[in-house]
Amino acid sequence: MNYQKQSRRGTSLLPVLALLGLGCSASAMAADVTLTGTIRDFCAPGIANSCTQLSDFEGAIPGVVTGMVASTLSGGLPTAGANIVAGASTAANFAKWYVDTPGFNLSKPTSLLLTEGPAGTYTYSNNAFFPIDGQLYGDQGRSHNYHFTMQLEGQLAFSDPALGPNKSFTFTGDDDLWVFVDGKLVLDLGGVHGAATKSFTAQDLKNLGLVAGTPYDLDIFFAERHTSQSNFAITTTLDITSPPELPEPGTLLLALPALAALVARRWRVA
Repeated sequence: MNYQKQSRRGTSLLPVLALLGLGCSASAMAADVTLTGTIRDFCAPGIANSCTQLSDFEGAIPGVVTGMVASTLSGGLPTAGANIVAGASTAANFAKWYVDTPGFNLSKPTSLLLTEGPAGTYTYSNNAFFPIDGQLYGDQGRSHNYHFTMQLEGQLAFSDPALGPNKSFTFTGDDDLWVFVDGKLVLDLGGVHGAATKSFTAQDLKNLGLVAGTPYDLDIFFAERHTSQSNFAITTTLDITSPPELPEPGTLLLALPALAALVARRWRVA
């Protein structure tokens, strides 16, 4: 469970902090959810002196192509699948999409705010999704910065659809979009295309062997590869949360004596 991210995120300390009274319950958390990650800007035609253009960007427009990526993450990242060429890319080029590659891309941290409303439904919608206009390589002579990839992280849990509604996650946008839960591909919407829609449900997660009520790593991989539109919209009724964060080392050190005393007291009582 969550094996891909242990080295990057570590183990959640929420149970320990809750035991000390330092954590917060789900009901006390902010309603909105912030996904965090990295955005990478790629070279467009016409600025060869600044960077090297990959043929994936401002290249062919094959439409929606599934199977461009493998069905599981490797080292926390997607790898090229059997249909990578049909999706107007190559394995060598794709290997640069979600890692810092000097001369081919520039990167910066990014985040995406999902707003809750109505209760239990989280949304983000933008039909002019250009989050790095004027940044990194810049707009490169165009009206927007069109050529970028984005990786976002969070956590996702689901309630058993046998006991209630079959909740869902829906994406609408262009271009490529892949969603992985616990390192498993659950939404495959690759290719350079106009705005397209695809979903997965709690039942789909259960069919993959995932367990209701358990938080799993959520990884979203997006690419905007061609002018002249960029759409990005998420709607989900699944239990989505921001990625877990470890407390500052000083905070944890201060908490350890209290934890030891609490454990000792409970041991004596038992």
